[in-house]
Amino acid sequence: MNYRLSIRLEQLERATERLIQSAEALGERAHQSPGPGKWSAAQVVQHLLISETGINQYLEKKVLEAEGLQHAGLGHFLRSRVLRVLLRVPFLRFKAPTYLASKMPVSAPPLPELRQQWASVRRRLEQLLNEYPEHLMRRAIFRHPRSGMLTIAQTLDFMVDHVLHHQKQLERIAKVVKL
Repeated sequence: MNYRLSIRLEQLERATERLIQSAEALGERAHQSPGPGKWSAAQVVQHLLISETGINQYLEKKVLEAEGLQHAGLGHFLRSRVLRVLLRVPFLRFKAPTYLASKMPVSAPPLPELRQQWASVRRRLEQLLNEYPEHLMRRAIFRHPRSGMLTIAQTLDFMVDHVLHHQKQLERIAKVVKL
């Protein structure tokens, strides 16, 4: 695996483990919504799992269509950086894309089941990254719904930032449900 991708995957692993542990620390309250129309901690975990599953499927498809991928330029870099900054602003909240939100069931499965599913999805991502062709490193491969096309490294950066963004959400949920 490319060294830069390896570092990003390691960051993603650490952020994901911290997020899951935060949800597990809530015990039975992990499935308790902090308010009407708001996700429980388990639903946040499930959202991230569904998101990563979709990203994996998209990447696997695009690797097969590699010759049609455009080279990433300055615009791709700038949009990626703006996305990273916005995801790190604590008071900003984003609605999940409609197609992603539609895949969210009303209630989430138990956290051990989500952990197991996520481990499987993560191993698929790791396999994809292990086999990722070096000549595609500077190609735009993933279409983010708000910032447009990203390279594989920018995609992993987004995935890390996405988990960290939802970690803050879990902290807000924990304050409410622990009362």
